[in-house]
Amino acid sequence: MSNHDTRLSLESTLEQLKSSIEAALPGANIHVEGGGGHFTISVVSEAFEGKNTLGRQRLVYSAITALMAGDDAPVHAVDKLTTKTPNE
Repeated sequence: MSNHDTRLSLESTLEQLKSSIEAALPGANIHVEGGGGHFTISVVSEAFEGKNTLGRQRLVYSAITALMAGDDAPVHAVDKLTTKTPNE
């Protein structure tokens, strides 16, 4: 695989992560960065209102489960996950 293919693959994975979270949490402000299977995700959503940290993280992880499943999964780990409400 060339460097160009790797970059396209990374951009595709970043976009897939973002679109999967957006589908589960419409209107959320989502920032995803990383590579090599390890990512940092920050999500600001009104859907987090009234939920504790674990509840918020479950919403995000349930949205990206398909990208983390199997030996060939593009996402191996989420190194940091930040979840906040718009007022935080």
